[in-house]
Amino acid sequence: MAMDMQVYQLHGVSVVEFPTVGEPVGSERHAVEMISEAAGHHAELIVIPVERLSADFFRLKTRIAGEILQKFVTYRKRVAILGDISAQVAESSALRDFVYECNKGQHIWFVANLDELGQKLKA
Repeated sequence: MAMDMQVYQLHGVSVVEFPTVGEPVGSERHAVEMISEAAGHHAELIVIPVERLSADFFRLKTRIAGEILQKFVTYRKRVAILGDISAQVAESSALRDFVYECNKGQHIWFVANLDELGQKLKA
């Protein structure tokens, strides 16, 4: 998985943001590769554009979201899913509840844009 990512600071937090174009993230292996890339840059927060996630990620019954996000938690890396997921949330009350619960915590966030991510980091 060749990655052309951006590395920057946001409110004092080192961030690695992966590009919107690239191999879809659809397995634990992809998560581990992203974690490894982020660790090489000493990043505390990994930003994954919603466009990079496989369609199955948003179908909770596939368990892909849980498996992928658990890897980030296991390796103690915070992750933000960046982009508009309103269509997926509108189709699934389970996904809406999952996103709501994630956003209450400190490790996994679903944010619409970098401004919203910045607000979460400042809080």
